[in-house]
Amino acid sequence: MADLARHPAHRYGNRPTMKDVAALAGVGLKTVSRVVNGEPGVTPDTERRVREAVDVLGFRRNDSARVLRKGRTATVGLVLEDLADPFYGPLSRAVEEVARAHGALLINGSSAEDPGREQELALALCARRVDGLVIVPAGDDHRYLEPEMRAGVATVFVDRPAGRIDADAVLSDSFGGARDGVAHLIAHGHRGIGFIGDRPHVHTAAERLRGYRAAMEDAGLAVRDEWVSLGPTDPERVGSAVRGMLTAPEPVTALFAGNNRITVTAVRALAGHPRPVALVGFDDIELADLLGITVVAQDAAALGRTAAERLFRRLDGAEGPPERVVLGTTLLARGTGEVPPPAG
Repeated sequence: MADLARHPAHRYGNRPTMKDVAALAGVGLKTVSRVVNGEPGVTPDTERRVREAVDVLGFRRNDSARVLRKGRTATVGLVLEDLADPFYGPLSRAVEEVARAHGALLINGSSAEDPGREQELALALCARRVDGLVIVPAGDDHRYLEPEMRAGVATVFVDRPAGRIDADAVLSDSFGGARDGVAHLIAHGHRGIGFIGDRPHVHTAAERLRGYRAAMEDAGLAVRDEWVSLGPTDPERVGSAVRGMLTAPEPVTALFAGNNRITVTAVRALAGHPRPVALVGFDDIELADLLGITVVAQDAAALGRTAAERLFRRLDGAEGPPERVVLGTTLLARGTGEVPPPAG
């Protein structure tokens, strides 16, 4: 390999080109292009020489010309509901991995559970000419995106469907998962089961409440009004709901928590309760396996990966009507969901 210090691209501080790589490796431009772009038709020895030249020169592929030829910016946007929610970590990472595999850069941001902020962020990303969007919606009216989608911005919704427009969506089976979790509590002898969920307009909260009611109805069990509480997931509201259900005229003997934040608060509220109370939560949480918390787990990484792969299929020309993909959940029995009701 030639001396780097004597190479013109290095000596004069110029950015190395494919010609420089070809000259240093002793191959043609087409060969360098094949190696850099991961195309077949290059022998292992030649590929090694080219990659060594790339490393020596510090060559970086310039995607600008490729982007112009394809009419794309090689960027996609991800709008999350809450970056602080641990559920979105693996989802975001999966989207980023798929984007990277397609040679695209991911730009993400949080709507902070505010529909206005979601719209502002999504349109700001469109203004920066992202090729596509993956959105965890905070709002329930996405007609503002119709002009962008008609202009060619591929859009896939994840975790919750779009509101008032037709668009691709990748969801977990919130209804089926909640029904299974509540049926698990019923199978362990519970008849008074409380449901604590997110705000009623949130799609996942409504679906999980529907699953709870279906399981109770399937077992021939009535649902008392004081056994259901929907609202913000802040600890004060959730803690109050837990205490109210445990001290009601007909107290519950088990709880179903509608998401990970509710489960965490419920665990804390139950820690000082004088009698055992069964608990099943929707979403896995950190240390749940060590603490013995029974959960209905959804695969956040699979949600993100499936949504991103659908996005890039659309960008590659896949046609057809919008699709809704529903991924299954898994009941993980670890102890709290198997606590029997008090005797008598």
